[in-house]
Amino acid sequence: MNKQELIGAVADASGLSKGDASKAVEGVFDAISGALKKGDEVRLVGFGTFSVSKRKASQGRNPRTGEPMAIKASSQPKFKAGKGLKDAVN
Repeated sequence: MNKQELIGAVADASGLSKGDASKAVEGVFDAISGALKKGDEVRLVGFGTFSVSKRKASQGRNPRTGEPMAIKASSQPKFKAGKGLKDAVN
């Protein structure tokens, strides 16, 4: 399912127009992104938890040339599925 299909499914399930559903989906994405950017967790009970993981700087190798290179420290978004989502999938 891509973003447009998700918007269509939200519109069908909620009775909203596709334009309103698009605003709702974008709003959810923006809210989650904003919270993660601040370093907060987003917990959706029964669905899952979005969080930010810090990766330390490290040394790596360029796969093409084999030369050592520095990899910068970064923040990575993570998602851990909740029990309700796991049960729905299995």
